[in-house]
Amino acid sequence: MIVISLILLVLAILGAPLFAIIGTSAMVGFYQTDTGLITIALELLSIADMPILTAIPLFTFAGYLLSESNAPQRLVRLTNAMFGWMPAGLALVCIAVCALFTAFTGASGVTIIALGAILYPALKQDGYGDRFNLGLVTSSGSLGLLFAPSLPLILYGVVAEVSIENLFRAGILPGLLMLIMLGGYSIWVNRDNRKPLTAFSWKEVGTALREALWELPLPIVVLGGIYGGFIAVSEAAAITALYVFIAEVLINREIKIRDLPRITREAMVLVGGILMILGVSLASTYYMIDAEIPQKLLAFVAELVSSPTSFLILLLLFLLVLGAILDIFSAIVLVVPLILPIADGFGVNPVHLGIVFLAAMQLGYLTPPVGLNLFIASYRFEKPIMHVYSATFPFLVILMLSVIFISFLPQLSLAFL
Repeated sequence: MIVISLILLVLAILGAPLFAIIGTSAMVGFYQTDTGLITIALELLSIADMPILTAIPLFTFAGYLLSESNAPQRLVRLTNAMFGWMPAGLALVCIAVCALFTAFTGASGVTIIALGAILYPALKQDGYGDRFNLGLVTSSGSLGLLFAPSLPLILYGVVAEVSIENLFRAGILPGLLMLIMLGGYSIWVNRDNRKPLTAFSWKEVGTALREALWELPLPIVVLGGIYGGFIAVSEAAAITALYVFIAEVLINREIKIRDLPRITREAMVLVGGILMILGVSLASTYYMIDAEIPQKLLAFVAELVSSPTSFLILLLLFLLVLGAILDIFSAIVLVVPLILPIADGFGVNPVHLGIVFLAAMQLGYLTPPVGLNLFIASYRFEKPIMHVYSATFPFLVILMLSVIFISFLPQLSLAFL
C-alpha cells in the first residue's frame, strides 16, 4: 500500500488528473478490504440524487456570461461614480467590485483577467503606486468566496451535509471583515497621496445607473431571496442563469447567440471537473469511513492538541500549506470529510469550520510559491513572478490576520444563524 501511495503521489506531482488519483486510491482500498468496486459507481451515481448540485452548473454558466459581457465595466463605472470621490476611493471600489464579481463567478482568476484590464490602469492613472496597484488587484481577486452564491460555499455544504443557506448567512460578517481590513490598509498606505478629491457628480451616478440598469436587480433579487428564505439555492441559481441570459444576450446583446456554445462548453468543463472529483471523492470517503481512518486521525490529533483553540491553530497552519499546493475545490472534497469528525470531537461548529476552511484556503491563491492568482497576475500584467510575490505580501499579511480573527471569534460566523 505504501508503494502504491508513493506512485500515486508522484503521478499527482507530474500532473495526472486528480479524479484519477483519488479514484485509483479508492479502488486499491476497496480491493484490499474485499469490498466490491461497484461501490465507486454507486457513489458516482449518488451525486445525481443531490438536488443542490444543480446550482453549481447554473451559477457557473451565469458567471461566465457576465465575464464575457461588458458587465464588469459597467459595475466599475457605477461604483467609481458613487465612491470614487472618497480618499482612496478607487482602491475601495477595486476591493468591492472584485469581491462581488468573484462571488458570482466563483473563480478569482476570472476576476483578475476580467477586471484587471480596467482597474489596474485606472489605479495608475489615479496616482496610486504600481506596486500597490499590482498587489491590490491580485489580492482582491480572491475576495468574495465567502459571499453567496460562491461555488466553494455550495460545494462545502454538499460535502459536509450542512445547510447552504446557513453557510451563506455565516459568510456575511467574516467576508465583510476581510473587506474592511483590506480597505483600511488601502486607505492608510495611501494617506500621503494628496491627489485632490473628485467632486461627487449626480449626473455621472445617474448615467452609470442607467448603463447598469439590468445588472443592478440581480444581487438584490438573488441574495435577498436566499437570505430572506423566499427561494432555495437551486431556485436562485436557475433565476440567476435565466436573468443573466436575458439581460446580456437578448437585451444588451453583448453576447452573440453563436458564442453561447463556446461559453457553455468552457463553463461546463469546469463543472464536469468539479463533479468528477466530487464523485470519486465520495467513494474515497466511503472507504475511509469503513477503514475508520477519521477515528484514527482523531486519536492521533488528540495526542497533539487538547482544546478547540489548539486544534484551530493546527488547522490554520495545515490549511495555509494546503492552500498553496491544492485548488480550493479539490481541497474541499479531499480534506473536509477527514477534518469534520475531528472538529466535531473538539466541539467546533461545522458551519464555523466551513467559513474558517474557506477563508484560510482563499489565502492559498496568494501564498508563494505556487499560489494560482500570483501566476495569473504575473501573466496578465506582464510582471516578474518575484515582483508579484513582493507586491502581494502586505495584503497577504492583512488577510491572514483577518482569518485569525474569523477563526477565534466564532460569533462572526454564527451571528445570523
